[in-house]
Amino acid sequence: MKIILLKLAIISLAACSHSEVSSSDQNQDATVSDEHTVTGENIPEWAENVVWYQIFPERFRQGDSTNNPTADRIRDPLGFDLKAPDGWEITPWTSDWYQRADWEQRIGPKFFDSVFSRRYGGDLQGVIDKLDYLEDLGVTAIYFNPIFDAVTMHKYDASYYHHIDRFFGPDPEGDAEIMAEEDPNDPDTWQWTSADKLFLELIEKAHDREIRIVLDGVWNHTGPHFWAFQDIVERGEDSDFVDWYQVNEFGDEYDFGFDYEGWWGYPGLPEFTEVDENLHTEVKQHIFDVTKRWMAPDGDPDRGIDGWRLDVPFEVGNDFWRDWHEHVHSIKDDVLTIAETWDDGALDLVADDMFGAVMNYRWTYATSGFFINQTISADELDERLEGLRDDFTPANNRAMQNLMDGHDTERLATQIVNADNPFKENTRLDEVEKAMEYDVRKPNDEEWDVLKLVSLFQFTYVGSPMVYYGSEAGMWGADDPDDRKPMVWPDLEYDDEVNHPYGLDRPRDEVSFNNDLHEWYTKLGELRSSHDVLGTGDFKTLYTGDDEQVFVYARYHSEDEWAIVALNREEEPVNIEGDLRDFNVEADVRDILTGASVQVDENMINLELDAVSGAFLVN
Repeated sequence: MKIILLKLAIISLAACSHSEVSSSDQNQDATVSDEHTVTGENIPEWAENVVWYQIFPERFRQGDSTNNPTADRIRDPLGFDLKAPDGWEITPWTSDWYQRADWEQRIGPKFFDSVFSRRYGGDLQGVIDKLDYLEDLGVTAIYFNPIFDAVTMHKYDASYYHHIDRFFGPDPEGDAEIMAEEDPNDPDTWQWTSADKLFLELIEKAHDREIRIVLDGVWNHTGPHFWAFQDIVERGEDSDFVDWYQVNEFGDEYDFGFDYEGWWGYPGLPEFTEVDENLHTEVKQHIFDVTKRWMAPDGDPDRGIDGWRLDVPFEVGNDFWRDWHEHVHSIKDDVLTIAETWDDGALDLVADDMFGAVMNYRWTYATSGFFINQTISADELDERLEGLRDDFTPANNRAMQNLMDGHDTERLATQIVNADNPFKENTRLDEVEKAMEYDVRKPNDEEWDVLKLVSLFQFTYVGSPMVYYGSEAGMWGADDPDDRKPMVWPDLEYDDEVNHPYGLDRPRDEVSFNNDLHEWYTKLGELRSSHDVLGTGDFKTLYTGDDEQVFVYARYHSEDEWAIVALNREEEPVNIEGDLRDFNVEADVRDILTGASVQVDENMINLELDAVSGAFLVN
C-alpha cells in the first residue's frame, strides 16, 4: 500500500489575505468601480450561514391526489394545440423513468418526444408534508423553481406572476374561476386563490422551523399564455399591451398573428420590451406589484418570502435591477437576492445596490475539475478558489450559493459516473450519438465515495451549500429532463430502471432511498449547525501538493475556535503530518466524521486518510 508523507505548512493566523479578513473588517475592503460598490451591506445575517435545498415542485412530493393536472392544461408551449393525446394520464410516481406509456408512444417514437408532456402531480402540500424531513436534514432555506401559474412543467413560461400554479393548490377549478374574475393589470382586483393561500401557509410553517423561502423570479420573459400576451393574440394591434413585448410586425402568416422576439430566438418564451437598460414602464410596474405581493402579503412582510433567485438577469439592463432592488429593500430589510450566472458575469451583477450573491457556478467548475474530472491539481484548485474569494467581500462570499447540481445540470452522482465529461459538456441526451457515449446507470460504491468527498468540501468551504432535491437520497440522471425525475422517498417502492432512452443495453438498476447517503448529508448539516466557523469563519489553505490530490485547509475565528478539513482525492491512503502551533490544542483532536481521536504530540498531528476520504478535525 502506497503511503504519501505530507508536511503541512506552518501558518500564521495573523497573516491572512484580503479574502480571509474577518467580517468586522469587510467594509474596509469594498470593491469600488465606476458602476459598482461592494461592501456586503446588503447581505442579511441569516444568509451567511445557511444550508440551501432546491425544490422542483412538480417532482418533489405529491401531497394531494385530488389536484392532479388535467389533459386540457398540457399544452405545447409554442402554440395552443393540445399536446396530450387521448389516453393521457398522470405518470406513476414510482415508474421506470425511461419507460413510455401508450399515450407517449402515440406522440412520437422517441423518449424526448413526449417526456415534457408528463406530469407526476407534485404539489405544495407535498412540500408542507416534508418540512420536518428538510428540518431534520439541516436545511435552513428552500429555493423553489418557478411556482407561478404556467402550462409547462418547468414553469419558466408564466401565465400569471401573481398567482401560484393552480395545480399546486387544492382547488384548481376554483382558482381558474378566481383568475378569470380579475383584471390582471389592476392589483386592486387581485384575490388570493386556494393555491396562493396554501403557499402562504407553507411560508408560515417553514418560518416556524426557521427555514427561509426564496422564489425564482423570471422578469425577462413569459410564456405565450401570459395574460398580456394573450390579449395581443385576441385584439391584435388594438391591444393595450402591444408595447409590453418586442413585436416586430403583424400579419396573418404568423402563428399568433404577429412576429415577436423570443428568448434566444425561442418563440415559447416571448421577451419583454427593454428601453435604455430598463424594462417598459408598465411591465416594470407590474413586476414591482408582483414583487410586493409575495414579499409582503396584504402589507405584512412577516408573512412573505425571504428572497429571490433571478433567472437570466444578464438579459435585463442593470438600471432595472437597481430600481428593482431599491424596491425590494424598501419592503423588507433582511432580504437576499441571488443572480443566475455561469461565468464572470458575477462581477457585473453583485453590488450593494444590486444582487447580494450568485449561483456560484464558477466554484462548481473548479470543484468539478479537481474532484470529478481530475483535470486540475490541488494547487490550481486553490489558486482558482482564492481568485473567486478575492472578487468580493467576506459577507458576499459567505452568501454565495455553492451548488454541484440543479435543474440545469446533470445530477452530481451522474457527473461522477461520467467523469470524462467536463461539467455541462455533452450532458443532455437529446441526440443518440451523445447517448451512446453516456452512461445512465446507477453509481457504484467507489463513485458514491467520491460524491461524499465532494459534498464534504461543499459543506465546509466558504459559502452556502445548496443540495438539489434528491441528491441526499441517491438520485442520479443526465441533464434536463433526466435531472427532474420524481423524488425517491423511503416510504415508496420504485420500479427498477431497465430501459434506455434509445433502447440501448444497460444494467438493471434498483431505485430506492439511499439511507447511507441520507445519513451522510444529515451529518454534514449537523456540522454546519454546530460549528459556526463553517458559516462565518475565515479560510486558510494549509496544504496543496504539487503531485498529490490532497487539499487541507482551516476554517477559524481564532486560535481557540477552529476546524481543519483534510480531503484526499488519491486512490490510495495518505499520511498527513502537520504542525498545529498556531492553534490552541488542549488535547488530541477529534475527527467529527468518524469519532476517532487523532494524536497530537508537541503540536505535531499525524493523520491517516483512506483513499477518497476526508476528515473534519476539531479540539
